[in-house]
Amino acid sequence: MTAATIGLLLFAVFFGLLFIGSPIMVALGLSTYAVYFLVGKDPVMLIQMAAASLSSFPLMALPSFILAGALMEASGMSRRLVNIAENIIGPMPGGLPVTTALACVFFGAISGSGPATTAAVGMLMIPAMTCRGYHPAYAAAAAATAGGVGIIIPPSIPMVIYGVSGQQSITKMFMGGVIPGLLIAASLCAMHIWINRKRKGDGMAWSASNLAKSIKDGIWSIMAPTIILGGIYTGKFTPTEAAIVAIFYTLIIGCFVHRELKFKAFMAALKNTSWLAGRVLIIVFTAYSFGRILTEYRIPNELAEWVLSFTQNVNIVWLLVVILLVFLGMFMETLAIIMLVTPVLLPVMMAYGVDPIHFGVILVCCCGVGFSTPPMGENMFIASGIADQSLEAISAKALPFVAVNLSAIALMVAFPQIVLWLPNLLSAVE
Repeated sequence: MTAATIGLLLFAVFFGLLFIGSPIMVALGLSTYAVYFLVGKDPVMLIQMAAASLSSFPLMALPSFILAGALMEASGMSRRLVNIAENIIGPMPGGLPVTTALACVFFGAISGSGPATTAAVGMLMIPAMTCRGYHPAYAAAAAATAGGVGIIIPPSIPMVIYGVSGQQSITKMFMGGVIPGLLIAASLCAMHIWINRKRKGDGMAWSASNLAKSIKDGIWSIMAPTIILGGIYTGKFTPTEAAIVAIFYTLIIGCFVHRELKFKAFMAALKNTSWLAGRVLIIVFTAYSFGRILTEYRIPNELAEWVLSFTQNVNIVWLLVVILLVFLGMFMETLAIIMLVTPVLLPVMMAYGVDPIHFGVILVCCCGVGFSTPPMGENMFIASGIADQSLEAISAKALPFVAVNLSAIALMVAFPQIVLWLPNLLSAVE
């Protein structure tokens, strides 16, 4: 069989299974098995791949960051971060939605997860916005769209997966996500202010004493991302080690400082972490096997040569890639997208001279949009449950924020230094 035939078979089985409603992990696994069966390879190799893919040291950061985020919510740290954000924003028009976006930045700097960020911040802010007269669907859309920042602001679980899949520096990926995350958060805040420009300010009154009090109460919460990211960027520990540090830091603060982390909440956090991490790691294994088929038969190289023969304009390729990623984000889980498209698209983009860190950050940003676009948008489901609103109603309210998110991504594509300035600074220091 030629590489083209194998590629067509692989994707035909994969998309065929997706079309009939198979879970993404089943579609990835069975399409890989189908190719192995037809080319006469021993399927036992799939088990060997599973062991190889799941024993990666950087991948250990995945369940650790998930647990750190769950413990942070249970220990009251997320509530204190929201309180600080409210006091910073004050009584400006659209103050509560802007506070929601800022709180997602704070929480995302520890959890690394979009759904976790949406759940933690949304549980506090959606009822608060509804009580202040905001439409429940708008409140839910504000939390769902801002929650996508949680995977862009470092540390980020999808960036860990990209670093493992594309064999790129996770530390540089984290640094590359800082400015884009802040840019997208600022864009969302600006849209909230514009939408609510005629509305009377509804946030807390500005008060230096109240702000100082909230910072004093939440100083240990603020220190968490400072310790985690500072340790990574100064080289004191790796991103995987930082995830373990985050767990122990949260446990110490929750048990001995705030004294709000109870045994029942701790066990619930472990249960949620094991369920989510197990689901993700199965996808990682099947996507890794899928990627091995692509690499072994040089399918990405064939695709890169075909695209290069089609156009030499990198801007056209970027446009097609962003459209594809946003479309996939509407139907697939973020981590599955990253594991699927990285071995296919990364060689193509590198052939056009695109920096792999630049591509990786744009990939994660596009996945962040997918969190708030139906029918798959996980953040939308979470916010819908909190606000008790239909997905259709929330989706309509989310459209302006999706638009400004895409505008920010277009800016990052046009000006790569927005992404690459900090990683290049790290390289210069090293």
